[in-house]
This record gives sequence, C-alpha cells and structure tokens, in this order.
Amino acid sequence: MITRRAALGFIATAPVAYALTSNVALAAEPEVFQNPTAINGYDPVAYFTEGKPVEGSGANVVEWNGANWHFATARNAAKFLQNPEAYAPVFGGYCAYAASKGSLAPTVPGAWTIHDNKLYLNFSLRAQQLWREDIPGNIEKGLANWPGILG
Repeated sequence: MITRRAALGFIATAPVAYALTSNVALAAEPEVFQNPTAINGYDPVAYFTEGKPVEGSGANVVEWNGANWHFATARNAAKFLQNPEAYAPVFGGYCAYAASKGSLAPTVPGAWTIHDNKLYLNFSLRAQQLWREDIPGNIEKGLANWPGILG
C-alpha cells in the first residue's frame, strides 16, 4: 500500500528524476540576476559614484550580457558601456554570500559592498553581514563555484 507521504514524495521527485535520466535539459539560470531587469533596475555605476543604491530609469537602458541594465543618467550608462566589467556586480548580481555557499539567491539593492573596486550584492542585510565576516575567503569560495552554480 502506498502512503500519502510516499505518493507526494514520488510526485515531487519525478520531474527531477525524469530530467536526470532523459535527454531533457533543465534550464540554466541566466548569467545576470534579472527581476525583470538586471539587479532589480538599479544603476550599478551609482554604487561607485554616489556610494548608495540609486534606481535606474527606463530612459537610460543598456543591453549587456543578456540583460537590460537601467541607469539613473545617460552619463552613467555611457560609463558602463566603456567598461561593463568594472561596474557590473560580481556573480552576475546574484547574492555573493550564496555564491560562496554554492547556491544562487536573488539580491536587494540595499545589501551591497564594494571590495577591491568590485561590486558585490547580497540577498539581505543579514546575508551581507555574514558575507562581510570573511570577504576574501567568501570571494574565493564564490569564484570556485562560479559559474557552475548557474545550472
């Protein structure tokens, strides 16, 4: 006799088991965290120039690395286009702490750090606090996991 728990367990794991044993590919996450725009529509350049999160504008949009990036000003958009790698957050804007743990998590604009002239975002202020306890070690772990954690 199959119990309700066993039936629910089978239903929950069947799609994963099917994907692992078939030619069906599970979709990988995009390289850039999008919700629906890169880094929640916030201006990555502003973190460096204004020292705080600034919401971007639909009037200043740049397509880069498969995502639409919004900027507060045309000047910030132009700076980004000159050197996107200098301003784009590490780990594609996914949570830096989660990346150090081998996972992906979305981010919030207010949980951010600039370390060695690179932007890192976090899932929450608590995740940011944990990440800041060992920034170099967490960066090393995150880079070892990246981009394999995208799926």
